[in-house]
Amino acid sequence: MKPYLLEQLCLIVILVNASPPVVVGQDGEGAQRQAAEDRAEAEPIVDTFQGSMRNQWRWLRENKDGWKLTDSGLQVLVEPGNMWGKANDAKNVLIHPVPRAWQTSVDVRVQLEQHPKKRWEQTNLVWYYSDSTMVKIGLEIEHGITNIVMGREEKDRTRTIAIVPYPGETVQLRFVVDGSELSGFYRRPGEQEWVAVGTAALPEDASTPPQVSLQFYQGEADSGRWATASHFEMRPFER
Repeated sequence: MKPYLLEQLCLIVILVNASPPVVVGQDGEGAQRQAAEDRAEAEPIVDTFQGSMRNQWRWLRENKDGWKLTDSGLQVLVEPGNMWGKANDAKNVLIHPVPRAWQTSVDVRVQLEQHPKKRWEQTNLVWYYSDSTMVKIGLEIEHGITNIVMGREEKDRTRTIAIVPYPGETVQLRFVVDGSELSGFYRRPGEQEWVAVGTAALPEDASTPPQVSLQFYQGEADSGRWATASHFEMRPFER
């Protein structure tokens, strides 16, 4: 072979070997996005609400004068309105997406504080599909007694799962989604063990992906009573 042809052949071999591998069906940018999503879904989602909150949170029926970020956490005015049944008019319903990989196996926790006075005034941690379909666990007052209440709603049809007296104003709430069931728990701040509240089947008619929600409603107009949310965590459930 002539010398100049040999040089050209060697150059071609070098260039071919130096070329990056091609991923079939996915460009480089798409592969990087997928890798970033995979990494993100392996990390717990944590929010203290102290002075700031994650961009993924979104308000429904926002009243900007009815919420504020403080050194203690997110404070929300407990206003009139309801999410239990057909009314679906509560203000400042806060929702956060659940990573796709976690939607059938997730562990969600939050600390809530409220000072209720009016019957049915409440603050909840919610597995939310829509205003008409959800499972909730939260603090609620009934006849002057504060309780941990867990309930299930599907197409505005409601069912109470459990009512547990809780003579306190600050509680840590937790729910675990495992397959088609959701189990609710609570504990006092500083305690290690969780107390089981109840278990509910997830709604079957859910046509939208689930989200995590914080809800504050059934308050009185001009009451000036604020609930506080802090120490939020969402992570894959580990059996």
